[in-house]
Amino acid sequence: MKIVADENIPFARDAFSTLGEVQLISGRDATPAMFRDADLFFCRSVTKISRALLDGSRVRFVATATIGTDHVDLDYLRQRGTAFASAPGSNANSVAEYITASLLVLARRGGYALEGKTLGVVGVGNVGSRVVQKSQALGMRVLQNDPPLARQTRDPRFVPLDALFEADFITLHVPLSREGEDGTYHLADEAFLRRMKPGAAFLNSSRGRVMDGKAVGRALGDGHLSAAVLDVWEEEPVVDLPLLARVAIGTPHIAGYSFDGKVCATEMVYRAACQALGVAPTWDPASVMPPPQCPRLELNCAGRPEEDVLREAVLTVYDIEADDREFRAIPSDPSRHRAFFDRLRKLYPERREFHNTRLFVHGASPGLERRLAGLGFRLESPARSD
Repeated sequence: MKIVADENIPFARDAFSTLGEVQLISGRDATPAMFRDADLFFCRSVTKISRALLDGSRVRFVATATIGTDHVDLDYLRQRGTAFASAPGSNANSVAEYITASLLVLARRGGYALEGKTLGVVGVGNVGSRVVQKSQALGMRVLQNDPPLARQTRDPRFVPLDALFEADFITLHVPLSREGEDGTYHLADEAFLRRMKPGAAFLNSSRGRVMDGKAVGRALGDGHLSAAVLDVWEEEPVVDLPLLARVAIGTPHIAGYSFDGKVCATEMVYRAACQALGVAPTWDPASVMPPPQCPRLELNCAGRPEEDVLREAVLTVYDIEADDREFRAIPSDPSRHRAFFDRLRKLYPERREFHNTRLFVHGASPGLERRLAGLGFRLESPARSD
């Protein structure tokens, strides 16, 4: 059995070789010839799964090691009888940690506290729900908007989009959809951005085309928005350089790129393939996961503002500003953007999630300990730190 897999899927050869012969490829450079004699294909979001790519091949199973599926022609796969799987929720915690770090950086640069500020979350699925939890741990008031969930559950916590425009921050966590009453293409357009409170900040780590990038640039340029954090770009891997120059934090679609999240996605699509093939899974990622770079962190909390402690813990484990600095070295020539963008993603540092760090806090109140735990850290008694 021949298996083709994106080379950027962690442990792809280790996992998928238990099922057959593995060929690793650059997902952005996939061509029909690569799949003529392939049986299984494991991709990421840079590969467009379509008739043009797979017609004439013998591929019978396709899986994307991502939460989004807008790069996959699902109708075509159904028509040809090809089994499909994705990895919903695999990197949700990673994205929520990215948003947490972003908010803490914005607050430090702006000289204000997050506690008591209002965050509007658009899309409260796997990712958005974790953003809500962590933002509440930061002491923020959170407004939640999710029309499909609102109709399905009738839960009063879901408010209309109009209610979010009073927020100090709005963050998007929606799939890209061009059709239906819940279409999200250019959801954050000129009118949306102008309805945001003057001086508010805008964050997008979902899909580039759920925003109008030019409108974001104008709202930043004339001061209507105080800041923006963008992990996604309308024409990526080509990047709008004037927009990048104006945003507070810009990154190359890596919000969900924690090592834990990527390995979780590998395991999810591997197990889906095993189920489709009717074989028992034998690969266990726990046996190959490396130790975290920050396994232990000790903090003195006495006499310090709680938010400073939260910020130190978060930014020690995840230095989001380093990601921003790396990205700003992008060449001015758009023809070189793709290679630069893909290199940053391929060589992205091994970022581990907060739960891998044992946190010892001295002089912390029970409230601060709850907030740190709410962000995902494993708290241990300072008495046991020896």
